[in-house]
Amino acid sequence: MATVFLDHPRPLAFAHRGGAAHAPENSWRAFEHAVRLGYRYLETDLQATADGVLVAFHDRTLDRVTDQQGRISRISHAELSSARIDGTEPIPRLEDLLGAWPDVRFNLDVKDAAAIAPLPEALRRTNAWDRVCVVSFSATRLRATRRALGRPGLLMEYLARTGVRCVQVPISVATPSFIGRAQALGLQVHVWTINERPIMERLLDLGVDGIMTDETVALRDVLTARSQWHPR
Repeated sequence: MATVFLDHPRPLAFAHRGGAAHAPENSWRAFEHAVRLGYRYLETDLQATADGVLVAFHDRTLDRVTDQQGRISRISHAELSSARIDGTEPIPRLEDLLGAWPDVRFNLDVKDAAAIAPLPEALRRTNAWDRVCVVSFSATRLRATRRALGRPGLLMEYLARTGVRCVQVPISVATPSFIGRAQALGLQVHVWTINERPIMERLLDLGVDGIMTDETVALRDVLTARSQWHPR
């Protein structure tokens, strides 16, 4: 039976960009560390190369976090493959990440329009339809992504039947009244990006359904102390 993305004991713990406090963001080392800690939910970003290969990378250009420069959508994956995050880590392909841990669920933030078209085929090849949540801060990109993913399948049937199931918001939005209203409507509330233990504790006391963090060890420890850690 297919796994539903949100079907896991709450609160959900998300490793933001793999857990960027412990290894270079969106690197294999970061994702592997989070999985070893027991994280079932990994958050990452999507860019696409000029030849349509999806990679886990936040920025549109390589400049900030790698030893190379250039816009990802304008170079081939072969060219991209020599770039190193923080000078040491190769940029992961989405399909390789999905294939590495078949029980892990991925929160995918579509960062560029070029990443939309290759996504349905990548999910089909990895049979990952029901263990991804596709999001975007751009309403235009999100609508285009939903159209691209509008195909028969378990994920689409599930969404059509139940509609939106969660909201993912910054801490400035996650007020007690917002959390209460959202949950009264049947929506889970996930808050990003929370790296301080006292704020984690406060949000958990308010009853949030999920927290995204770079500080994956800290969040695990906070949840463990509260008997709310639910590892993969």
